[in-house]
Amino acid sequence: MNVVLPQYSESLVYGAILDAKTSEHASSATAMKSASDNADDLISSLELQYNRARQAAITTEITEITGGQEALKSDNN
Repeated sequence: MNVVLPQYSESLVYGAILDAKTSEHASSATAMKSASDNADDLISSLELQYNRARQAAITTEITEITGGQEALKSDNN
């Protein structure tokens, strides 16, 4: 009995430590997944903003070129 009781209490403490470490790792994995998902969302949002700004610049440039071309046509007539 003198041997069993210390081993039993040691195994209880060891089990509690394992549970705490497992919980810590699970919490860390959840936090990292959340951060990764947030980064993906941010990247998608920034790509959309970039593409819209690029398209607006292209549209403006085409409008200016077309306007200049029409002005030249009017001057020639």
